[in-house]
Amino acid sequence: MAVSCMNLLKNIQPLKRCHILSQYRYASSSTFKFSDLQIQLTTSPKPKPDDPDSVAFGHCFSDHMMEVSWSASSGWGKPQISPVHNLNLHPGAKCFHYATELFEGMKAYKTTDGRVNLFRPTENMARMLSSATRSSLPTFDGNELIECIKKLVSIEKDWVPNSNKASLYIRPTLIGTEGVLRVDAPKEALLFVLVGPVGAYYPTGLKPVSLLADPKYVRAWPGGSGNFKMGCNYAPTMFIQQEAAAKGCQQVLWLFGEEEQITEVGAMNLFMFWTNEQGEDELVTCPLNGLVLPGVTRKSLLELAKSWGEFKVSEREYTMKDLVKGLNENRVKEFFGAGTACVVCPVEKILYKSQWLDIPTMSKGAPLTMRMYNALLDIQYGRVKHEWSVPVE
Repeated sequence: MAVSCMNLLKNIQPLKRCHILSQYRYASSSTFKFSDLQIQLTTSPKPKPDDPDSVAFGHCFSDHMMEVSWSASSGWGKPQISPVHNLNLHPGAKCFHYATELFEGMKAYKTTDGRVNLFRPTENMARMLSSATRSSLPTFDGNELIECIKKLVSIEKDWVPNSNKASLYIRPTLIGTEGVLRVDAPKEALLFVLVGPVGAYYPTGLKPVSLLADPKYVRAWPGGSGNFKMGCNYAPTMFIQQEAAAKGCQQVLWLFGEEEQITEVGAMNLFMFWTNEQGEDELVTCPLNGLVLPGVTRKSLLELAKSWGEFKVSEREYTMKDLVKGLNENRVKEFFGAGTACVVCPVEKILYKSQWLDIPTMSKGAPLTMRMYNALLDIQYGRVKHEWSVPVE
């Protein structure tokens, strides 16, 4: 298998190599085991939020976390679930100096009959392992981590909001912890998982946003790391996000190249629903060409749209020129972001070259955006049975 894998990698485009490689690394021969999981429960549980629907994203954490250490000499240790605590790291740890770290974003949902489900966790594991490979961090068997996360969520099941708006956010994280100031692969690492309730991204309903599209700023480029979920991809965007806010925009529309290819919005994937120049209704999004994150919500919406069979669904490059021309010819119907935090995010305006472009997403109530939003929530909250929902117990 190793020989055939390397031969395959030699014959494909560089942008696709890390994606292909992750498929071969999904189940690593060196891994921690769920069967070795050790559990220490808190003796001082924290009070839970009175109104989980109003909990701000990322501000509240549950009682317990899961962690497991790794070293080049000993491999993976035994995973542990214990009360949430601060980490004791050397100030020379490579995660602090060389951004040797990555993370994932997942959610657990409580169904109407009280069960708790994860949503497509194997997709998150495949992406996490792809990011680990690109970061020179240790890989592991994704199924073992899923089982550990299930146990953690099961222990914290009372923290999963009994709500059709809120959920339990899950943050798996992998960091290089070796305290050596040298630019090379870390010989020590730590994988940990935090969970905590989060309220609805839009507590009063979907709210359309305005975007800043400035071609002088670039989030990702061919051969880079923009298609991996690493913290180093997010820090450089915060300054541009502040500039967008100063200009009355809530998010940044990321463009690439002389043709101003449309890629992502903020930290989300992006979709456009329009009538193309051939007269076809089409849902289009940027392909996985190394410029965008392979989002789980992105993949789910594409698969849902294809299953409906009502319009053309395309993963292809499209540009600001296409968008402006489509707006001038009244062919653009809806424009929306998609991600774990919000599911979908409608767009109503774009500030581009000092001019505002009006996007008619909400002119008729955003029917496709809302259909996709409701279809995905129905699956996540168990109102519709689907193979994407994975029971915790």
